[in-house]
Amino acid sequence: MFKDNHTEVTEFILRGLTDRAELQPVLFVVFLVIYLTTVFGNVSMILLIRADSKLQTPMYFFLSHLFFVDLCSATNVTPQMLVHFLSERKTISHLGCFIQFDFSISLGLTGGYILTVMAYDRYVAICKPLLFGSRMSRGVCVSLVAAPYIYGFANGLAQTILMLRLSFCGPKDINDFYCADPPLIVLACSDTYVKETAMLIVAGSNLTCSLTIILISYIFIFRDILRICSAEGRRKAFSTCGSHLTAVFVSHGTRFCLYVRPPSLTSVEQGKVVAVFAVFVSPLLNPFIYSLRNKDVKRVIKKVIPENLFVKPGTHLFNSR
Repeated sequence: MFKDNHTEVTEFILRGLTDRAELQPVLFVVFLVIYLTTVFGNVSMILLIRADSKLQTPMYFFLSHLFFVDLCSATNVTPQMLVHFLSERKTISHLGCFIQFDFSISLGLTGGYILTVMAYDRYVAICKPLLFGSRMSRGVCVSLVAAPYIYGFANGLAQTILMLRLSFCGPKDINDFYCADPPLIVLACSDTYVKETAMLIVAGSNLTCSLTIILISYIFIFRDILRICSAEGRRKAFSTCGSHLTAVFVSHGTRFCLYVRPPSLTSVEQGKVVAVFAVFVSPLLNPFIYSLRNKDVKRVIKKVIPENLFVKPGTHLFNSR
């Protein structure tokens, strides 16, 4: 049975964003700049959060993991994509394709649920401030951030196993710039009903679950924000929530367009544009979304840039709010 599920296809061809040869060098420069900016932005934010004791709070702890997941997500796809822009042979091995597929699913789910955990953190901070210390203790926060990793990678492995059970006997041209669900399903020679159904159920249920938790959290959050007497207090609360909601909109919106519809040649072609937002734009924007609208981060940037970026001895992971 195991041998039967392996086919003659030993490699795939990634067709990329366009077949026009004259655009390849231009796209190489554009996406190289995007990737370098993404790396710089996410790594800088992680170091800034680690460098200042006043940022050692649950919100920034979750943010640092969101930046880490974004960095891994971009790195999973971009280096090979850049190589393909400058090479005539745009191939990826069978094993390499499914490893990339696995990490794409795993990191996408992990990032989505970290955003969900952040909504819960904001709910407790704003609606249950007296209970914040106990409900968001170090142990609770570590558990809340570990759960998305465990669930995301377990789910990614299950989806990869289902994909490996499909037969690929040609053609082997993937109409995308990386190995993703819909383009691979379209290439399969065997019955894809189980894999398609699993993809739609997993994507739909996870997006619904995540968005429901976020929506319920923000219903209570906005209710309590409107009760704040101080205009400055309301402004600060709305600013923090606005950054998070922007990240949720970009992340969940793109993944909804990518996965919650049956795979077809038309949807795969349209999905390439959406995938650019999911893989490149979201990891690029998140550090700027949270830094440009956050006074605490701006303060740390002014303080830390001329100083040593390493964590000082004796810094604790969590302080009180």
